[in-house]
Amino acid sequence: MKHAKDFMNTPRTIKYESNLADVLKKIINEKKSRLLVTENGKITGLVSEKDLGIFLLTDATERKLDEIPLSEIIKKIISVDEKTGIDKCAQLMMTNEIGSLVVTSNDEVVGIITKTDLVRYFTKIDSQKIVGEYMSPYYAWQYYDTPLYKVVLKMIDEKISRVILRDHEESPVGIVTFRDLFNLALSLGDKEDVLDNTDPLISVIFPRKGFISESGFGGSTKINEIMSKNIVSVNYDDDLIKAAKLLLEKNINGAAVLSRHGNIIGVISKTDIVRALAFLL
Repeated sequence: MKHAKDFMNTPRTIKYESNLADVLKKIINEKKSRLLVTENGKITGLVSEKDLGIFLLTDATERKLDEIPLSEIIKKIISVDEKTGIDKCAQLMMTNEIGSLVVTSNDEVVGIITKTDLVRYFTKIDSQKIVGEYMSPYYAWQYYDTPLYKVVLKMIDEKISRVILRDHEESPVGIVTFRDLFNLALSLGDKEDVLDNTDPLISVIFPRKGFISESGFGGSTKINEIMSKNIVSVNYDDDLIKAAKLLLEKNINGAAVLSRHGNIIGVISKTDIVRALAFLL
């Protein structure tokens, strides 16, 4: 049995005194889904991509990103000893609905183990499982010309980090994720005013407001303006290890699952693969 210390990584950290602009830049530039928060040289909390996404989507204030302190979204850490088995790590993540565990040795933080690390371990075992056994059969979707705020509200209501986009012939044309929204937040988040040119005859300047604001950029931006057109997919009958390797290769958290007829019938995510690992070991 492998242990937490065998797959842990050196954590990326950010200071407690930082603001949301600092967090966004660090997550995007370093391509990390979570950062450990340090206070007076000690690790005291954690901020994840999901926590950041939910906050940004629900924040309706007119504050700039550099005016919002990191302290508003910090979460407590859950830790395991470095000798904790991988199976126990997978079970703890599922039970607590989290994507990472801080690893300690003699009560000192020595690393972090994430869903990605567990997915990487999964690719090294002989599971003999197929995607269809562990995929999530439901997936959220919207039409590609839907205003941004409506898509965001769906992500908030259903607590999801991705939405498939369709054209009006019901064909999938793209996907939008938290990371797409982060890039938009960085480009607009330091502005006090945003120019709205959605009406070709009238240009309107309004105060910068959040993603769920109908009168802010949430209302003036169409989701196809920021969506990713490439939908990564796997087949229902594919080996689950193949799907896990694809998620790691593409550095994504989930992929669409296709039926034998090429229709999207669900999503396979890193969470689904960690769930499989928890049951298998």
